Amino acid sequence: MASTTLNAHKSAAQLNADYHKKLKIQSTVIFVICIILAVICLVPIYILIVNATRTSTDITSNGISLIPGLALGDNLNKLTTQAEYKVSFNAFYGFRNSLIIAIGASALSVFFSGMTAYGLTVYDFKGRNAAFTFILAIMMVPVQVTSTGFLEFMVRIKLYDNYIPLIVPAIAAPAVVFFMKQYMESSFPLSIVEAARIDGCGEFRTFLQIGIPMLKPAFAVQAIFAFVTNWNNYYTPSMILLSNKIEQRTMPMMVAAILHNDKLSDYGVRYAVIAISIIPVVVVYLILSKYIIAGVALGGVKE
Repeated sequence: MASTTLNAHKSAAQLNADYHKKLKIQSTVIFVICIILAVICLVPIYILIVNATRTSTDITSNGISLIPGLALGDNLNKLTTQAEYKVSFNAFYGFRNSLIIAIGASALSVFFSGMTAYGLTVYDFKGRNAAFTFILAIMMVPVQVTSTGFLEFMVRIKLYDNYIPLIVPAIAAPAVVFFMKQYMESSFPLSIVEAARIDGCGEFRTFLQIGIPMLKPAFAVQAIFAFVTNWNNYYTPSMILLSNKIEQRTMPMMVAAILHNDKLSDYGVRYAVIAISIIPVVVVYLILSKYIIAGVALGGVKE
């Protein structure tokens, strides 16, 4: 009897050891894969920054280099002082215009999409599923399909050549609504809404003071994605800002103007322009990136 019990303990210990060994191997493999993916993502950015510090001759003759050069100051000086570049690029105007559009559109998109998802999740009304299906159907329509009609409408109501058509339509963001609704269904307790109603809290106040703080990870994640999308948006601003004045151009429009101009062939300056244009995106990501993991983790746990 004692021998049988001892063998059972040995078998259990062996199984436990094998399990931990297998778990350690899996963790190591996942860690190595994550390192490889991180390198794949970061190396192009690093090469971009390195090329921004090199001369055009060095880039064209020597190709890729992992060692930074000493020409960053010269590249920035050419960009800000030479007339052929000043006509197409102005960092102050570019940052100002893109920040106005990106911050305004992101704020409207996240707030109203969160409110829409909150209504679809909290309230049980007739046609709720049909409304959500309609929102999902809108996701399938590319912006290029509606761009002609949108531009014609903006011209008729005289809203072209300003930033209103680039900010206000961001209220309708079906992809953000979809993410928010899925997040709320898995992580937002409806009982707390019922408790707020019993205490006499109004519906809008409940959303502002209870819903938003509890959904902060989801709001932060979507704010990052919305900011990056609106910051990098070239298609819509180039369509709406018909006069194409440098005072109105966004940063992507300025970058495209330099990259598409065959006469401006200094590769060092081109890489410097691109490096400057991604600074706000990197800053916003670093500030809010901690919420991405929190949002994914909480959104993946079902109560």
